[in-house]
Amino acid sequence: MKIKKLKLYSVLFPCLVLLIMESCTPSVTKENEFNADKLLDYCNTKITHTVNSLSDTDSLPRNILKGQTKWNKVGIYDWCSGFWPGILWYAYEASGDSSFLSGARKFTEPLKGVLDVPVDNHDLGFMLFCSFGNGYRLTKDSAYHDFLLEAADSLATLYNPKVGTILSWPAMREKMNWPHNTIIDNMINLELLFWASKNGGDHSLYDMAVEHAETCMTTLIRPDFTTYHVAVFDTTDGHFIKGVTHQGYADDSQWARGQGWGIYGYTMVYRETKDQKFLDTAIKLADKFIEMMPEDKVPYWDFNDPAIPNAPKDASAAAVIASSLLELQGYVTDEQLRAKYYNTAIDLLSALSSDKYLSKHINESFLLHSTGHWPAKSEIDASIIYADYYYMEALLRLKNIKAMANE
Repeated sequence: MKIKKLKLYSVLFPCLVLLIMESCTPSVTKENEFNADKLLDYCNTKITHTVNSLSDTDSLPRNILKGQTKWNKVGIYDWCSGFWPGILWYAYEASGDSSFLSGARKFTEPLKGVLDVPVDNHDLGFMLFCSFGNGYRLTKDSAYHDFLLEAADSLATLYNPKVGTILSWPAMREKMNWPHNTIIDNMINLELLFWASKNGGDHSLYDMAVEHAETCMTTLIRPDFTTYHVAVFDTTDGHFIKGVTHQGYADDSQWARGQGWGIYGYTMVYRETKDQKFLDTAIKLADKFIEMMPEDKVPYWDFNDPAIPNAPKDASAAAVIASSLLELQGYVTDEQLRAKYYNTAIDLLSALSSDKYLSKHINESFLLHSTGHWPAKSEIDASIIYADYYYMEALLRLKNIKAMANE
């Protein structure tokens, strides 16, 4: 179905917009074949509505709390700032619509200011590779290329060679007495370093990314292939002090999105290195998730919350894992294992695309029921921009898999 282009006046007539959204909303059941194209149409229609409601390009969607209908915005320095431009790049990729290309460029441009201040966290990959990285992939704009090289060099300043990882939160040195801390989320930011090392940057960026991944294999990943949220290291000799949590239920519990970051991260590291140990790690992390996965597929925010089954769900974790499994299945040679990961990804996407999780007319997002930071009571049962980003990425990956299979 071709996406209907909404003019600016559509903002003045919300009933018209909602009717169009309903017409693009798919019904996904076990009896129906999963239709990625129709779901992408749904996403693109919602994106058009949101674009028409935004006035400032440096004010970017972050969340919609329960009971709200419109996005709460953040500035360019928020760690989530790159997801909205990234979604627009995906919309352009899915549709070829030049209006999405224009919007993607417009909302990507202000993020150049991220490098105008000293680097104080690890999130440059989330912020700048989701935006400029997707932009360069789709347009080959040389200005994006050069900016990404600068971003990678900036991220590299947080690398500690004694520890072998990138520092995540400098502020936690004093606040939590964590001399050098690295979080599982940080695996995603390695893609920026890998890309730069292969596109004109120094080879040392590749070495940093590999050593970071290797160090985290023996510190952030437990023997049973669950994950800590945070690894704390000594800065004198770099030894691992302890594993703790910041956003999970307890230090020894399994925060759901953390497992997702691990699967996604090690799958990506294998793609970039072709080193079998990273593929083996991704497989074991994925198998552990599938072992813990609840009957309705979408994980609780933490698998060890004693309030289960009354604990909050986390759609964002499901979206991250669905996307990562669709990539992972393409690298495994065992047909049964490949089918296992593919079918689990479809199960996750089908659950997210059900009436329970699609936002439809409720608010401007794609998805409901994500959990941001339960211990801080922040973004609980909310729509969160990174859930939408990875959901759309998973749909595009599925579409591409099906297209290749039909060639």
